[in-house]
Amino acid sequence: MRSSSRIAGVVLPLFSVRTRRDWGIGQITDLPACAAWIRSAGHRLLQILPPHELSEGETSPYGALTAFGIDPLYLGLEAVPDLDAATLAATLGDDGARELERVRALPRADYRRVRALKTRALRAAFDRFLVREWERSTPRARELAAFVDRERAWLEDLALYTVLRESHAAYGWETWPEPERERAPLALDAARRTCSRRILEVAYAQWLALAQWESARIEMRALGVELMGDLPFVVCGESADVWARASQFQRHMSLGAPPDAFSPAGQDWGLPPYSWLAMEADDLAWVRARTVHAARLYDRFRLDHVVGYFRQWVRARGNGERGRFDPDGPDAQKARGRRVLGAILEEAGNARVIAEDLGVIPPFVRETLGELGAPGYRVIPWEKDEHQHYRDPARFPAMSVATWSTHDTPPITAWWDELHEGERSELARRAGVSADAPDDARSLALLASLFRSGSELTLVLAQELLGDRERINTPGVVDDTNWTYRLPRPIDELASDARIAARFDAVRAAVEESGR
Repeated sequence: MRSSSRIAGVVLPLFSVRTRRDWGIGQITDLPACAAWIRSAGHRLLQILPPHELSEGETSPYGALTAFGIDPLYLGLEAVPDLDAATLAATLGDDGARELERVRALPRADYRRVRALKTRALRAAFDRFLVREWERSTPRARELAAFVDRERAWLEDLALYTVLRESHAAYGWETWPEPERERAPLALDAARRTCSRRILEVAYAQWLALAQWESARIEMRALGVELMGDLPFVVCGESADVWARASQFQRHMSLGAPPDAFSPAGQDWGLPPYSWLAMEADDLAWVRARTVHAARLYDRFRLDHVVGYFRQWVRARGNGERGRFDPDGPDAQKARGRRVLGAILEEAGNARVIAEDLGVIPPFVRETLGELGAPGYRVIPWEKDEHQHYRDPARFPAMSVATWSTHDTPPITAWWDELHEGERSELARRAGVSADAPDDARSLALLASLFRSGSELTLVLAQELLGDRERINTPGVVDDTNWTYRLPRPIDELASDARIAARFDAVRAAVEESGR
């Protein structure tokens, strides 16, 4: 009999989900269809990447303008009550309808073109809502007003930031006139008065998004599928959160990663490190609020770059200095991590917290995670002992997440070719298959080996379910392939494909045999 604590999950970014009705990018309303699809392969958890609002031209989900607001790009417009077929047809016109068909057919997500179409449609929906609901104080208008009041703590900052950024041709807040840059009360009051309509429109889009999200979660629960999210370590410097809490971030510094075998000079991510002493002044209120919000969106969520909560690798912006740890010394680092992670776990409620503990990690980090009950990762190609032999996944601790790959690596179907012959032989032998077996047979055996691991949770990329070789992201590379992966065909077409259906049957059998 399967133990309910052992579970298999699939990593599939929301932007990658593809259905017949999408607008060229995944949408919230298609999460249940995605859940049903992975359920047919025996998987009971879907992990997505951060869905928060991006700026024009940005595609990385880790460079969002907000730590709270969902990107309206992901709205399912067919479920917006204020947007019937006739209104939509009139709004798009023949040219817009043709453009919609073109972006739907694209093999990769084109954020700019999709955003242009959806912005046009949502503006028409809001115009109708304003006349038919808001100006008449209908029950739906009162629902939106209650939403604005309830979510004010983050929504007001996001709405004000949005309208001010738009008023300055989308330039960053550090370039704004001083009164707006420094959040002078008179300047903010003026923005509230002069941009009240646009502020309400921002709130309207967030109201729709969270309503769709909650409906999708209900449907997913009915299907027996959990939703897992991903919490970026920090936010973009050009975000509503840093503008609203500028003193709580080290804006003159840049966050990154220390030197290692893959990056001798270290990494500079260009993100603002936390000023933990300043954050302590209000008992980590922003970190706590962000956690509560994540627990509202997900059943589980992953803390990206968890080592950063213990120690940040920082350097002064723009001067090329080597960098240093903040704080310095293991005692201070351990105390800092325990304090911040303790606050996160306090606020997570029923949501389960998973720690992304990959890379160069001091022993005390994993010790602390174990004491706090936060499972870390076991990426099989990186799990080697002191003799450079692969560790047996069956011996992985139950409190861990086992996976062949992550969104920053190739799927194992492609990574396999990058491994040395001896590595392939050892992994294949442990999986009970020949290293020279056909791709399909070998990859299925490797997945079955993963499911037999001792870890409570296993994760596979959707590409690995399909036998696909496409990557989601290649770190350090900036091009139009990163963060634009889409499923090769709509989910219903994939489900009806005989070859894929047979592969899903084989995966489901392996999952069930493993007790997941």
